[in-house]
Amino acid sequence: MSLIGKTAVITGSNSGIGLGVARELARAGANVVLNSFTDNQEDHDLAQEIAREFNVDARYIQADMSKADECRALIEKAGACDILVNNAGIQHVSPIDEFPVEKWDAIIAINMTSAFHTTAAALPMMRKAGWGRVVNVASAHGLTASPFKSAYVAAKHGVVGMTKVVALETAKEPITANAICPGYVKTPLVEKQIPDTAKKYDMTEEEVIEKVILERQPSKEFATVEQIGGTAVFLCSDAAAQITGTTISVDGGWTAL
Repeated sequence: MSLIGKTAVITGSNSGIGLGVARELARAGANVVLNSFTDNQEDHDLAQEIAREFNVDARYIQADMSKADECRALIEKAGACDILVNNAGIQHVSPIDEFPVEKWDAIIAINMTSAFHTTAAALPMMRKAGWGRVVNVASAHGLTASPFKSAYVAAKHGVVGMTKVVALETAKEPITANAICPGYVKTPLVEKQIPDTAKKYDMTEEEVIEKVILERQPSKEFATVEQIGGTAVFLCSDAAAQITGTTISVDGGWTAL
């Protein structure tokens, strides 16, 4: 599964799933472009750490995924994009009749519309290179729903649908498009929520993980960022050359229910 010589652009990748995917792609030999909306020295240092650890080229490019022109500029600034991983995302929980309009707009823009803009900018590069992989990080919520997450569920369903369209439009080319649908993944953000949730429900942290956070995940185990990254590497490999327009669930059995 060597990706030596390929360049991967991963949106929303200075932490969590995005960073895990970037690291696994770099481990497989790909040069990587990290991204987020911040532009701190820590962001650039993170890219340099990956470059040193895996002996690849790694850069950080700031771009706000809520803005169409910055989404497209990210791909142009990257200079090459053999692998595009659309991962950037935010969340807000609220009943639909109380859902803040500005939160709806932001979630749709960042979680779904950004993938349209980056893909539109990347496909010409992939066609010119004669090879390409689009990997969209959707969610179990791209296949099923939960209450109070209207914008997130709508956006992730949209990403799954757009993935199928891109696959059909590139079906006769050496380009594939697929979506990874994680369940709950152990990220720093999730880990920070556990102690507060334990206090709120007067539970132990172990009880919170099993009965609250992983209530719908039958395995009762978190997926890891390394597992999501490994799935992305597989989808970029020659073994997955005829896998396109589909979803791969990494959810401990959630969507099997």
